[in-house]
Amino acid sequence: MSIRNINSNKDEKFIHSNSTEGLEQNESSTGYIDDLESQTEKDIADELQQGLKARHIQLIALGGTIGTGLFVGSGAALSSCGPAGLLTAYLIMSIVIYFIMNQLGEMVCYLPTKGGAISDIVQRYVDESLGFATGWIYYYTFIILVCTEVTAASIVIDYWTDKVHIAVWITIFLLVIIGLNFLAVKYYGEAEFWFSSLKIICILGLIILGIVIFFGGGPNQTSIRGFQYWNNPGAFAEHLSSGNTGRFLDVWTGVIKSGFAFITGPELVAIAAAETKNPRRNISKAARRFVYRLMFFYVIGSLVIGIMVPSNNKQLLNGSSTASASPFVIGIQNVGIKGLNHVINGAILTSAWSSGNSFFYASTRSLLSLAKAGKAPKIFLKINRFGVPWVACSLSAAIGCLSYLNVSSGSAKVFTWFTNISTISGFIGWIIIGIAYLRWRKAVLYNDLWDRVPFKTYLQPYGAYFSISLISLICLTNGYATFFDFNGPDFIAAYITLPVFFGLYLGHKIFTKNWKLCYPIDEVDVISGLDRAEKVSEIAQANEDIPTTWYGKFWSYLM
Repeated sequence: MSIRNINSNKDEKFIHSNSTEGLEQNESSTGYIDDLESQTEKDIADELQQGLKARHIQLIALGGTIGTGLFVGSGAALSSCGPAGLLTAYLIMSIVIYFIMNQLGEMVCYLPTKGGAISDIVQRYVDESLGFATGWIYYYTFIILVCTEVTAASIVIDYWTDKVHIAVWITIFLLVIIGLNFLAVKYYGEAEFWFSSLKIICILGLIILGIVIFFGGGPNQTSIRGFQYWNNPGAFAEHLSSGNTGRFLDVWTGVIKSGFAFITGPELVAIAAAETKNPRRNISKAARRFVYRLMFFYVIGSLVIGIMVPSNNKQLLNGSSTASASPFVIGIQNVGIKGLNHVINGAILTSAWSSGNSFFYASTRSLLSLAKAGKAPKIFLKINRFGVPWVACSLSAAIGCLSYLNVSSGSAKVFTWFTNISTISGFIGWIIIGIAYLRWRKAVLYNDLWDRVPFKTYLQPYGAYFSISLISLICLTNGYATFFDFNGPDFIAAYITLPVFFGLYLGHKIFTKNWKLCYPIDEVDVISGLDRAEKVSEIAQANEDIPTTWYGKFWSYLM
């Protein structure tokens, strides 16, 4: 059945006025569409408190992505790939993240959905079974990332002392993350804002420090360093082979490893949309600025790392060592700047806490969206008076205890396992975002609605084809290095997510007896809720406070 030229009942009832009086009782005035079956019923996500502001969205997205992937995990990439391999890999992955963020931004701004879950977008535009598998794989990704960040925090602590049992530190980290997420969302947003601000100040300071070290300004330096470490030990590590083949494999390994630093960044923007005011404006603003800021921090950050530390430094993190230091901290220590290594290590510790906080938040909201859509037990719909999905938080807290694997295995090894598992899961999610975008775009064009898309980006749909193709190749070759010197646990960590995902997808197909790959294009619903989303966006903009002072205008531009 075609949905062409059909408007939802909710849109027909929407009163065109310049105030929120046009909204019926129990309807949200924040600009979100409800479920497709009944847009007049009170949505579970209405109980989530819209307590996040534009500055919260910017910092949650950027701060949640700039974390231990850059501060700690980049050491493993530098050790394996060399400085040139690391920089090239981050440049390639920056292009990919640019397209992914734009695809997701276009879809979310067109019809902001409550909960912001990628699975909701996939179910609406592609297929119910794919939406089911996507929802659970994202929950799995976010909760594994919580464990990864807790592991990274324990690695950072180990730089100072190994006299306190690691289980004590893991318990402290988990309690702080869980405690913040059981508070009302405005407290979570505020805490994350300041955590992320500290993280961004830290990386900016490190970039400036890298410039100082480049020109020989460290206490122990007697000459300009420049790109000394690109010459000795070399621009490439050639860790698996020699010559041109070795250099190519360095870059490819770097692309795979750098994926961990970028994954779930765009998704955090979409998920936070559920609890922000005027989502169309704030999400488009965040999407535009997030990409360029992220590319700047990661590309320049990777360049600085290659200047500060040689790739053959024994303290760099790798899965087979007991090394426990960030490359930034090693670089500061090597040039003899006393005390600063401890300050930066402390900032990196808060960074791990911050990212773990963001991922825990994302995991609980993903589970809530799954329960709301009937893809998870309804007990996860329970929300307390503070607007917190406390049952979902409880399950995520329980699974987060996987972090205690550090007690029986080395932190560096466990960190490698967790990063491999979460990276491949995130890659699968990006492929699905690209597929959903192509279906959404085709349906919008089919219904002659392209002029009503509020956020349009360059080089689409070609960017979607590029990102889908490249990430699919990365997924297939994610564990290729294990075949040079076969390692069972590393092989399993690299590929375990693939059978889990396809098992969820095929299992749902069999259970529902739904054998279609995707909806016919004339059945893809890009109409329901559109009029209402547009009207509420107009109301929000009409009621928005326009800054008049110079500092107010600057803050509005910045955030």
